[in-house]
Amino acid sequence: MTFLVLMGPPGAGKSTQAKVLAERLGVPAISTGDIFRAHVAEGTELGREAQRYLDAGEYVPDEVTNAMVRERLGADDAQSGFVLDGYPRTLEQVAVLDGLFAEVDGGLDAVVVLEVDLDELVQRLLHRAELEHRTDDTEDVVRRRLQVYAEQTDPVIEVYRERGLVIPVDGTGGVSEVSRRILQVADALLRRNR
Repeated sequence: MTFLVLMGPPGAGKSTQAKVLAERLGVPAISTGDIFRAHVAEGTELGREAQRYLDAGEYVPDEVTNAMVRERLGADDAQSGFVLDGYPRTLEQVAVLDGLFAEVDGGLDAVVVLEVDLDELVQRLLHRAELEHRTDDTEDVVRRRLQVYAEQTDPVIEVYRERGLVIPVDGTGGVSEVSRRILQVADALLRRNR
């Protein structure tokens, strides 16, 4: 069983690298972005509430996010491990995740943090906005999201750093280059968990 959190600012490539990590580890990649989009597409009450915040470049409130994540982590495929992408983002969410693990006498194996230069992040997100016609990736919203990330998520990384769980990974360069670095982390975790 391997339980990981993959963290990094918007545009760092978390979704892509979470899938790479999850495939190597044989566990599901669970993305809060995917969970949000599924709820929005299904028109659930939680989805409608989340959409308002996403469109403004703000984080979805913890109570909404926590409810969605709790539901997803309770699914059968997540019981033997997962790579969690995009959660926790706030100290309250850390406490909720700790509580979920306490219910099953488990805990995180590691928190992998993708590190990317701010200017590169802005360019990546603006390029993605052009390619995907994403309404939530205008330059003002991108910069706001990066600011919110620093304000709310940097303290989360510090909590995990104090627990000795943080593994920093250079997220600059091409996808395959970053994937190679991520796979080195996955292989080290697999060796450790044998």
